[in-house]
Amino acid sequence: RKWRCETDMEGSALTSKGRTYNTFHSESHEHMLKSESHPHGHSHGHSHEHKRSRSDGNDSEYSMLAHDLVEEVDIPESEKGEKAPWIDFRVLWAFTGPGWLMSTAYLDPGNLEADLQQGAYSGYQLLWVLLGSTLIGWMVQVMAATLGVVTGRDLATNCRIALSRPVSLTLWVMIEIAIVGSDIQEVLGSAIALKILFGLPLWIGTLITGVDTFTFLLFHHWGIRKLEAVFCTLILTMCFAFFVNWGKSGTDEGAFFLGTFVPTLSDYVVMQAVGILGAVIMPHNIYLHSALVLSRKIDRTKPEKIREAIKYNAIESGMALLVSFFINAAVVVTFSRFFFVEECANQHGVNYACVDSRTLGYPEKSFMDGVSPPSCVSRHHGHGRCAEIGLITAGYALKRSLGSAAMYIWAIGLLASGQASTMTGTLAGQFVMQGFLELKVDQWVRVLLIRSIALVPAVLVAVFSSVDPTMSDTLNEWINVLQSVQLPFALIPILMITNCIPLMGEFVIDGTVKIIGWIVSLLIFAINAYLIIPSLWMYNTSVTESYWMYVTVTVCAGYLLFIIYLIYDGLKLIGSKANSKLRAKLNKIDNCCCSRERSAAGI
Repeated sequence: RKWRCETDMEGSALTSKGRTYNTFHSESHEHMLKSESHPHGHSHGHSHEHKRSRSDGNDSEYSMLAHDLVEEVDIPESEKGEKAPWIDFRVLWAFTGPGWLMSTAYLDPGNLEADLQQGAYSGYQLLWVLLGSTLIGWMVQVMAATLGVVTGRDLATNCRIALSRPVSLTLWVMIEIAIVGSDIQEVLGSAIALKILFGLPLWIGTLITGVDTFTFLLFHHWGIRKLEAVFCTLILTMCFAFFVNWGKSGTDEGAFFLGTFVPTLSDYVVMQAVGILGAVIMPHNIYLHSALVLSRKIDRTKPEKIREAIKYNAIESGMALLVSFFINAAVVVTFSRFFFVEECANQHGVNYACVDSRTLGYPEKSFMDGVSPPSCVSRHHGHGRCAEIGLITAGYALKRSLGSAAMYIWAIGLLASGQASTMTGTLAGQFVMQGFLELKVDQWVRVLLIRSIALVPAVLVAVFSSVDPTMSDTLNEWINVLQSVQLPFALIPILMITNCIPLMGEFVIDGTVKIIGWIVSLLIFAINAYLIIPSLWMYNTSVTESYWMYVTVTVCAGYLLFIIYLIYDGLKLIGSKANSKLRAKLNKIDNCCCSRERSAAGI
């Protein structure tokens, strides 16, 4: 057997019918590796047919797919001719998986807490924000999938190649912070579910959740299709749990459609609205999706195959996120039905739900001081009181209003959410670390490292929550803010790199998508300012004479300066000089990878 690596020594692209499309598939085993027999032991020029290598992952710069995802999925030939359907369901089935796995990040415990608080504090009126956030998320996820499909590399690897080293390393740190923050929410969410189901203390639940993530390695090594099947099973579990409670609680259909399609925003729910975007779109999920799509075999020398992959990934992601929207909406409606009273939600700038004061297990500290409005008191037959609500108290509130079965069903859905999203976070951590740092570390070591970083603060919060049950809810709210603050570190790179011609060729993003993407980015900047500046103002009266204010202002200034420099670094990718440098860099990477593969094959 003779091994041959095809490279384009003239530049960054092959030309077909006057169009240029990218063929740099290095670092993800897309670098034109071909295995075939030749009687004279020499190559016969360039060929557009290639097969992926099944190397052991030790001789390539980026062996994530062959080593981590274990198997790849063949794509059947779609029907041809005038009568061919626009959607070939055999092809759609082959592409089904990455989008559903990605969508579990839209259903993590942090999202569920944002959902239940959205329902209990604002009723139906912010469903349009949830829908808009999901649509924005779909647009960004399609961009991430397109990047992976076209370049054969995930977003983290493309950042390392295209951006300067200090910028890419800083991006890695920021995304790791987002992953750890999300991981804390997921561990705590699973621990709360285990407490409801089995009566386990929170700290024991966090330890169990931290350890059971290693079962993910078992599914991982079974193959990507089986791993995707596990995630789909967990999504079905969430559908069952949250839809059952939704059905039992009932829906005001008119208010539901009005809240979903007619934007309204009362003064007392502005903070709730701006927090939804950070809760729904996870920055690390954008990096994750760009890697997951690489598990499908695509002939990137044929632009029609690239277009087909982009189309079916967009359809599959849209289907998955549509389901995630209705799961989130189910939680919103359930908690709106029993716990939303406008007078409680608008108590001197503080949002409260209306909870039955006879609810067993509900901490007294969660209830509002003073007399609750008559509308709340009468809501629960003379026992209603304004109170804070979150993941740790939601189950008890449901038990009082819907019965014990509703509490346990809620816990089952919460456990499925925690398990699915914690595995998603672990996957994202592996791809981000591999892509940014090129670390060739055993998988179990990476899982142990990522899990340990998140487990320590989660256990500490669990221990302190035994004294103050509201602490975990407060932490979840702040982590949702953190996700919003970190979101530009995924949005800006994906916008910059998908607009880079040497990387994307003719598949650079459409001008309309580009404009919408930058508008969304500016909106997120404004939201972050709205979230952070009032906090600084709040501290102004109490810590003016301490160093805390100066530290906070310095961190915020550094955050803003880095975003400006990130945009500047990305803008350098535009222009003929920058294009020629990047093409030369990509050619060097391709040649290096091919030499290593040829050496490994004994040539």
